Amino acid sequence: MRPLARARRRVVEAVLTLLGASVLIWALLPLAPGDPARMILVAQGVPEPTPEQIGDLEQTLHLDRSAPEQYAHWLWGVLRGDLGLSFVSGRPVAGEFAERLPATLILASSALAVAVVLSVALGVIAARSPRRWPDHGTRWLALVFTSVPSFVVALLLIQVFVVGLGFGKAALDGTWAQVWLPAVCLAVGLSDSWSRLLRANLLAFLESPTADVLRARGASRWRLLWRHGLPNSAVPSLHALAVGTAVLLGGATVVETVFTWPGLGAYVVESVKTRDLPVIQAFTVFATASYVVSSLVADLLSAVIDRRIEVAA
Repeated sequence: MRPLARARRRVVEAVLTLLGASVLIWALLPLAPGDPARMILVAQGVPEPTPEQIGDLEQTLHLDRSAPEQYAHWLWGVLRGDLGLSFVSGRPVAGEFAERLPATLILASSALAVAVVLSVALGVIAARSPRRWPDHGTRWLALVFTSVPSFVVALLLIQVFVVGLGFGKAALDGTWAQVWLPAVCLAVGLSDSWSRLLRANLLAFLESPTADVLRARGASRWRLLWRHGLPNSAVPSLHALAVGTAVLLGGATVVETVFTWPGLGAYVVESVKTRDLPVIQAFTVFATASYVVSSLVADLLSAVIDRRIEVAA
């Protein structure tokens, strides 16, 4: 199958996955207890909505129609950026998301940058001296990173740097100037698996015939690792990077809550406490789309970088 045909098939699979997930996500609202129209009116300052008010809002929101029509209306609204009204504030969910999304993007991009630098450093050091003390040291460090929960790392960072050394703040405002503590906390959780994956890819390259030829031409081990090993390890690492990106965009709720980072994660935690289903729906759509789109981009980039990789592997 030609690369273009594979890419088209992978895009179709991604779209079908998103459509299937959208049905499950939409079902959160009609299957939940309570009247959505009444909850929205109460949130908008109407303590005792009349049947006429409830009926008018249900008609406006298409809640008086059949289930397929409600789903079609909801899906069309999502595609247009209309994520419904919050049960708590009565405001459009899309507007509240737009206020908090920049802070989440700042945190996610910073954490990705730190994680890439940390994992490359640990992976190269381990591959430089396999089965020796640098390799064993990075392995134990990765094991510690994996074993310690993110909220524990967050509390330790606050205790050491904020309380002990007086650097930074515990209550953050979502700007670049204050992003480094939560970014390091999230990067630690990603760099453990990334560094071990990179180590394995680098060692596999060093044992390949290509490395033998380069070694015969006088290339040192460091040159093999940095100049040739890292580019050859880019394709296998793309999928790990894609999953990590989706995790940061859709799953950094605990760290955002501990650091009071004003992003989507902390907002959704509060919405879960108040059972604000439209917000939970919107965040689930966002998190699902992050995973699917990140995976799709990684597959397509893999095909561009190395045509031997199948797009729909």
